[in-house]
Amino acid sequence: MESERKIHNGGCHCRKVRWQVKASDSVLAWKCNCSDCTMRGNIHFIFLTTYTFGTHTAKHIFCKVCGITSFYIPRSNPDGVAVTFRCVDPGTIKHVEIRCFDGKNWEDSYKGTGIASCSKGNHD
Repeated sequence: MESERKIHNGGCHCRKVRWQVKASDSVLAWKCNCSDCTMRGNIHFIFLTTYTFGTHTAKHIFCKVCGITSFYIPRSNPDGVAVTFRCVDPGTIKHVEIRCFDGKNWEDSYKGTGIASCSKGNHD
């Protein structure tokens, strides 16, 4: 049973980047082992819907002051936004389930995990 969705506030370390996301207080987060996510220690949950154009698939958006990537548009879900759950302000997320995504073997992991469905139909 999915819990009720609520507003979560978050942002980067220096707080120059701030955002809100509407999500459950129990989230499914993905830990990827690709070279980029491994170096950043990124564990994220995929949510929201975004507009983009052309073939710009992955967009890693980060604060130009502190360098924190608090959210980005992932290759696995170019119609959504991946939110770094550790960048959500404390107090609103009650449970995080972390699943592994084998970014070193991206295509096989993409097909086998169902990660693409995380942003399908989550529109408000």
